[in-house]
Amino acid sequence: MERLWAAWRLSYVTNDDRTDRECPFCGLEQEDPAEDQRRHVLYRGHYSAALLNRYPYSNGHVLVVPYNHCEALDDLPTGVVQDLHETLMIAVKALRISYQPDGLNIGMNMGSAAGAGIAAHLHYHVVPRWAGDTNFMPVVSQTKVLPETLDMTWKKLKSSFESLQT
Repeated sequence: MERLWAAWRLSYVTNDDRTDRECPFCGLEQEDPAEDQRRHVLYRGHYSAALLNRYPYSNGHVLVVPYNHCEALDDLPTGVVQDLHETLMIAVKALRISYQPDGLNIGMNMGSAAGAGIAAHLHYHVVPRWAGDTNFMPVVSQTKVLPETLDMTWKKLKSSFESLQT
Protein backbone atom coordinates (compact mmCIF):
# COMPACT_ATOMS: atom_id res chain seq x y z
CA MET A 1 0.00 0.00 0.00
CA GLU A 2 1.27 3.47 -0.92
CA ARG A 3 1.20 6.17 1.74
CA LEU A 4 0.60 9.83 1.13
CA TRP A 5 2.48 11.76 3.81
CA ALA A 6 1.40 15.32 4.47
CA ALA A 7 3.05 16.05 7.81
CA TRP A 8 2.74 19.79 7.29
CA ARG A 9 -1.04 19.43 7.76
CA LEU A 10 -0.73 18.29 11.40
CA SER A 11 -0.17 21.77 12.79
CA TYR A 12 -2.77 23.12 10.37
CA VAL A 13 -5.41 20.64 11.52
CA THR A 14 -4.63 20.75 15.26
CA ASN A 15 -3.89 24.47 15.72
CA ASP A 16 -6.85 26.76 15.25
CA ASP A 17 -5.51 30.34 15.33
CA ARG A 18 -8.90 31.88 16.04
CA THR A 19 -9.32 33.76 19.27
CA ASP A 20 -12.28 33.23 21.58
CA ARG A 21 -14.75 34.47 19.00
CA GLU A 22 -17.12 31.91 17.60
CA CYS A 23 -17.15 33.13 13.99
CA PRO A 24 -13.87 32.79 12.09
CA PHE A 25 -14.80 35.66 9.74
CA CYS A 26 -15.84 38.28 12.28
CA GLY A 27 -13.29 40.91 13.15
CA LEU A 28 -11.29 40.64 9.91
CA GLU A 29 -11.69 44.36 9.31
CA GLN A 30 -10.14 45.11 12.70
CA GLU A 31 -7.14 42.81 12.40
CA ASP A 32 -3.68 44.14 11.69
CA PRO A 33 -2.90 43.74 7.95
CA ALA A 34 0.56 42.59 9.07
CA GLU A 35 -1.21 39.36 10.08
CA ASP A 36 -2.66 38.80 6.60
CA GLN A 37 -0.18 36.11 5.59
CA ARG A 38 -0.68 34.15 8.80
CA ARG A 39 -4.48 34.37 8.40
CA HIS A 40 -4.25 33.90 4.60
CA VAL A 41 -6.10 37.15 3.88
CA LEU A 42 -5.53 38.12 0.24
CA TYR A 43 -7.52 41.32 -0.13
CA ARG A 44 -9.40 43.83 2.00
CA GLY A 45 -12.18 45.91 0.50
CA HIS A 46 -14.22 48.58 2.25
CA TYR A 47 -16.90 46.12 3.41
CA SER A 48 -15.53 42.70 2.47
CA ALA A 49 -12.39 40.58 2.22
CA ALA A 50 -10.97 37.65 0.25
CA LEU A 51 -9.04 34.90 2.00
CA LEU A 52 -8.00 31.33 1.43
CA ASN A 53 -10.25 28.52 2.55
CA ARG A 54 -8.49 26.63 5.35
CA TYR A 55 -10.03 23.40 4.02
CA PRO A 56 -9.73 23.85 0.24
CA TYR A 57 -11.33 21.72 -2.45
CA SER A 58 -8.43 22.66 -4.72
CA ASN A 59 -5.43 24.96 -4.66
CA GLY A 60 -6.58 28.54 -4.95
CA HIS A 61 -9.94 27.97 -3.18
CA VAL A 62 -10.84 31.52 -2.11
CA LEU A 63 -13.59 32.71 0.23
CA VAL A 64 -15.14 36.16 -0.25
CA VAL A 65 -16.79 37.39 2.94
CA PRO A 66 -18.56 40.56 4.02
CA TYR A 67 -17.37 42.08 7.27
CA ASN A 68 -21.02 42.12 8.42
CA HIS A 69 -21.94 39.05 10.43
CA CYS A 70 -25.04 38.12 8.46
CA GLU A 71 -26.81 34.90 7.45
CA ALA A 72 -28.58 36.06 4.31
CA LEU A 73 -27.46 37.97 1.25
CA ASP A 74 -30.72 39.89 1.11
CA ASP A 75 -30.11 41.22 4.64
CA LEU A 76 -26.97 43.13 3.60
CA PRO A 77 -27.08 46.85 2.80
CA THR A 78 -26.74 47.69 -0.90
CA GLY A 79 -23.26 49.21 -0.52
CA VAL A 80 -21.98 46.07 1.19
CA VAL A 81 -23.44 43.86 -1.56
CA GLN A 82 -21.74 46.02 -4.21
CA ASP A 83 -18.39 45.83 -2.42
CA LEU A 84 -18.79 42.09 -1.86
CA HIS A 85 -19.32 41.54 -5.59
CA GLU A 86 -16.42 43.83 -6.51
CA THR A 87 -14.23 41.72 -4.22
CA LEU A 88 -15.65 38.58 -5.87
CA MET A 89 -14.69 39.91 -9.32
CA ILE A 90 -11.17 40.76 -8.12
CA ALA A 91 -10.85 37.21 -6.76
CA VAL A 92 -11.95 35.77 -10.12
CA LYS A 93 -9.39 37.89 -11.98
CA ALA A 94 -6.59 37.02 -9.53
CA LEU A 95 -7.33 33.30 -9.83
CA ARG A 96 -7.30 33.51 -13.62
CA ILE A 97 -3.94 35.33 -13.55
CA SER A 98 -2.33 32.98 -11.02
CA TYR A 99 -3.74 29.59 -12.00
CA GLN A 100 -5.20 29.84 -15.52
CA PRO A 101 -8.03 27.46 -14.59
CA ASP A 102 -10.26 25.94 -17.27
CA GLY A 103 -13.26 27.08 -15.23
CA LEU A 104 -14.40 28.31 -11.83
CA ASN A 105 -17.07 27.18 -9.41
CA ILE A 106 -18.57 30.20 -7.66
CA GLY A 107 -21.22 29.64 -5.06
CA MET A 108 -22.75 30.43 -1.73
CA ASN A 109 -24.52 27.98 0.58
CA MET A 110 -26.99 30.14 2.48
CA GLY A 111 -28.07 28.28 5.62
CA SER A 112 -26.99 24.96 7.10
CA ALA A 113 -29.74 23.11 5.21
CA ALA A 114 -28.09 24.34 2.00
CA GLY A 115 -24.73 22.95 3.11
CA ALA A 116 -23.12 26.00 4.71
CA GLY A 117 -20.38 24.96 7.11
CA ILE A 118 -20.44 28.43 8.68
CA ALA A 119 -24.08 29.29 8.24
CA ALA A 120 -24.14 32.33 10.51
CA HIS A 121 -21.75 34.36 8.32
CA LEU A 122 -22.46 34.13 4.62
CA HIS A 123 -19.57 33.84 2.19
CA TYR A 124 -18.82 32.97 -1.42
CA HIS A 125 -16.60 30.08 -2.45
CA VAL A 126 -14.50 30.60 -5.58
CA VAL A 127 -12.90 27.33 -6.64
CA PRO A 128 -10.62 27.03 -9.67
CA ARG A 129 -11.25 23.94 -11.79
CA TRP A 130 -9.34 22.17 -14.55
CA ALA A 131 -10.44 19.61 -17.11
CA GLY A 132 -9.77 16.21 -15.57
CA ASP A 133 -9.03 17.58 -12.07
CA THR A 134 -11.08 14.89 -10.34
CA ASN A 135 -9.57 11.54 -9.48
CA PHE A 136 -10.19 8.46 -7.37
CA MET A 137 -8.54 9.69 -4.14
CA PRO A 138 -11.56 11.51 -2.60
CA VAL A 139 -13.88 8.64 -3.52
CA VAL A 140 -11.73 5.68 -2.51
CA SER A 141 -9.75 7.06 0.43
CA GLN A 142 -11.57 10.27 1.39
CA THR A 143 -8.27 12.08 0.75
CA LYS A 144 -7.73 15.23 -1.27
CA VAL A 145 -4.27 15.66 -2.79
CA LEU A 146 -3.18 19.29 -2.97
CA PRO A 147 0.20 20.07 -4.56
CA GLU A 148 0.71 23.37 -2.71
CA THR A 149 0.66 24.40 0.93
CA LEU A 150 -1.66 27.24 1.94
CA ASP A 151 1.38 29.51 2.35
CA MET A 152 2.54 28.75 -1.21
CA THR A 153 -0.96 29.43 -2.53
CA TRP A 154 -1.20 32.68 -0.54
CA LYS A 155 2.11 33.99 -1.92
CA LYS A 156 1.12 33.14 -5.48
CA LEU A 157 -2.33 34.72 -5.23
CA LYS A 158 -1.30 37.74 -3.12
CA SER A 159 0.88 39.10 -5.92
CA SER A 160 -2.02 38.78 -8.37
CA PHE A 161 -4.40 40.54 -5.99
CA GLU A 162 -1.85 43.33 -5.51
CA SER A 163 -1.38 43.74 -9.27
CA LEU A 164 -5.13 44.30 -9.64
CA GLN A 165 -5.19 47.05 -7.01
CA THR A 166 -2.85 49.40 -8.87
